[in-house]
Amino acid sequence: MPGKFELYKDKGGKVRFRLKAANGQIILASQGYQTKLSAKNGIGSVQRNAADDARFERKSSKGKVMFNIKAVTGQVVGTSERYDSEKSCENGIKSVGTNAPGAKIEDLTA
Repeated sequence: MPGKFELYKDKGGKVRFRLKAANGQIILASQGYQTKLSAKNGIGSVQRNAADDARFERKSSKGKVMFNIKAVTGQVVGTSERYDSEKSCENGIKSVGTNAPGAKIEDLTA
């Protein structure tokens, strides 16, 4: 089973997406968007940029490591969880590259 994007509304009414791996683990989450169309455009950006390592910004803080994926414009379109090691973080990036391009979108906003 391939990965999938889930579109959902947060408690504040904004539309967000998350990318889940085939095992159901969340590998990437978005910011809040005003519209479903904007969130879908964010998903498209993740799909287009997932294969380009230069689009991933790695960060570390307080012994934890995480990454952002950025659009060509430099805007952050997705953020990972915090990992305990750089190796785990790199595995997360690899998982985005594997799962995002062909992932279907499941709309949970209704």
